[in-house]
Amino acid sequence: MQILYICLLLIGLVALPSSVFAVTAISESYTTKDKLSIGSLVSVLDDQTDIVMASESNNVDNLLGVVIASGSSLLTFSSGQDNQVQVATTGTLPVLVSDVNGPVVRGDHITGSPFKGVGMRASANVRVVGVAQGDMTNVREESYKDTDGNQKKVKVGEVPVLVNVAYYFKEPEKTIVPAALQNVANSLAGKEVGTVPILISGAIFLIMLIIVASLIYSMIRSSIISVGRNPLSQSAIYRDLIQLSGLVLGILGVGLVTIYLVLTKL
Repeated sequence: MQILYICLLLIGLVALPSSVFAVTAISESYTTKDKLSIGSLVSVLDDQTDIVMASESNNVDNLLGVVIASGSSLLTFSSGQDNQVQVATTGTLPVLVSDVNGPVVRGDHITGSPFKGVGMRASANVRVVGVAQGDMTNVREESYKDTDGNQKKVKVGEVPVLVNVAYYFKEPEKTIVPAALQNVANSLAGKEVGTVPILISGAIFLIMLIIVASLIYSMIRSSIISVGRNPLSQSAIYRDLIQLSGLVLGILGVGLVTIYLVLTKL
């Protein structure tokens, strides 16, 4: 049985037209209201199992597969209803992609983009349709308006993708900054902070601690010496302690504000 299946698969692949790039064994038909091109990414509608729509950034969590041409798979499941498309969830398939998140090259994980049905390179933790097996081909340039109404251009093309819908977890970049310190800096700044601002902030914090520790040590030492020499000078010593404490708090405040500005502005 297994040998027969392999033979059928090989015969089916040979029989496919040269223009058909899709290589998959099984596909299934889904109902849709969208006009979907071959190679479009599709997502399942919420609370549905047999209705799909063009994938984009806001529904990528329901990413299902890739639209293929009828007859591109050896085994097709169809309910015979109107407005249906064939969707493959496995195989090496041509996928429509754009360079809106950077050029797509071999090895990139492909996910949904702001453009309906068109994929892009994944650069964060997100659901992906699979891994690109080559670079973009049949590239053309398209124009679009961003959220601010500015006219921009994007390149759209096709890329062969080994389809395997899963979640992609981006590996953290290797830096000299410990992960715990990086997380603290990101939390303080409310954004991803680079290595240089963290190193500068660390140097400022270290200098601040040295200055504060020196002042506290000098303050305590001079107070002990003054009380030993003249027990009646306690009121003057307390006054000096209060002034030096204010100076220490001022240094801490200036240092922390400086660190915050470095993390958020650089």
